Amino acid sequence: MAELSVIKRLPEIIRNCERTFDDILKKPYVERFTYEEVIMPNDEEKVPVNEFYQGDNLLAMERLLKNGYRGKIDLIYIDPPFMTKSNQEGKIVIKDGEKDYAIEQVAYEDNWDEGIVSYLNMLCPRLYLMRELLSEKGTLYVHLDYRTVHYVKILLDCIFGVENFLNEIIWAYKSGGVSNRYYSRKHDTILVYTKTKDYIFNPQKEKSYNRDFKPYRFKGVEEYQDELGWYTLVNLKDVWQIDMVGRTSKERVGYATQKPEKLLERIILTSSNEDSIVADFFAGSGTTGVVAERLNRRWIMSDSGDLSSITVYKRIMDNPLKAYRSFKEKGKIRNGGKLLVKDAKIDDDVLNIQLNRYMINIDHLNIKEKYKLKIEELIHNNSLALIDFIGLDLDYDGQVPLISKKIVRTDNKTIDSFIAIKGIFKEGQKIFVRYVDVFGKGNFDIYQIANGRMILCQEY
Repeated sequence: MAELSVIKRLPEIIRNCERTFDDILKKPYVERFTYEEVIMPNDEEKVPVNEFYQGDNLLAMERLLKNGYRGKIDLIYIDPPFMTKSNQEGKIVIKDGEKDYAIEQVAYEDNWDEGIVSYLNMLCPRLYLMRELLSEKGTLYVHLDYRTVHYVKILLDCIFGVENFLNEIIWAYKSGGVSNRYYSRKHDTILVYTKTKDYIFNPQKEKSYNRDFKPYRFKGVEEYQDELGWYTLVNLKDVWQIDMVGRTSKERVGYATQKPEKLLERIILTSSNEDSIVADFFAGSGTTGVVAERLNRRWIMSDSGDLSSITVYKRIMDNPLKAYRSFKEKGKIRNGGKLLVKDAKIDDDVLNIQLNRYMINIDHLNIKEKYKLKIEELIHNNSLALIDFIGLDLDYDGQVPLISKKIVRTDNKTIDSFIAIKGIFKEGQKIFVRYVDVFGKGNFDIYQIANGRMILCQEY
């Protein structure tokens, strides 16, 4: 009877989220994202066109609505939690030159006090906000699996209208694990809804192999051949066979629920144009932004997780095209440890920084006890190996930091304790130093040039 009780509560869930939505629209906006920085691919590209919000996506969407984005987004793709009733983890690999450390951290918790009711109460008001953000030609893709898709479809029918349901896409894939008790679960479901009937749809093509892989030679039908045999090109069907991001994939970033770029490429090419804004409010590993950037779309992403934030930072910075703004909700701004500088002096327009160590309270980390022992060993042997990213604004004006110089840890190399930065440095000049550790927790310090050295300020 548990399923029946959920069905009975659906009207209540929808009424509650309608009230939440109405309250958001009516109440005066209070800024909750109290930290902003601009990440620049180079010194020239200073005008940000993309945005990432670290914090509650409900607050991020409210901010967007109150700041002119209502009806401006052509495509929203979301990959929310699947109600797995477990924690989803990300794998961090640290190579400090002598020893390899593999650490798993909770990327996000997927447990719900009241089960499906709690889950739907979370998702429903967010779907209302997404509808408001979508343009008149916009489309929403909601990525789910067997656990919740049937309930969420009912919500979407109510919010968007049954007449605006476009497709149910089946993403089929190969993965490990089989069962002797049920059919092996090897697909996800993506529900597609449009805002109106005047939506963007650019049909994409796929291969359709001929019977027995032999040529048909039909008049007027163009045929092609590859290593498998003969095929024609047809418009995409609603069942997509795309490989998952496997253990050996070059795309793999160690985030538990990372989605393949090919999947997002199909969605973005079909339901947006080059002048479109594409959004993802459960950004995870940031695949949506990475693909949108490559396809010359503007993007907006948000996620509350620390691990998501640093993963997005690093993926976007791998091949940056345009500057983007990064916003952090209060409480996410300075939740990391302390990076200590041993010395920093200027020689011939080169700022030579010698890092000392990184101090972190491991009791604040959301990791298992067995990994804390590894962290303690790292802190003792080489605490700087825990730093994932250092960004600098070399001429900080006290307003929004413009991060143009970036030092990034890779899986094969930790950040060096000696950093040399070429630039123009003058007496009194301020330098903003932002740093994030491998757990996605960040902090910043402000320095000032005095007597040829970089001195820590105490004014913030």
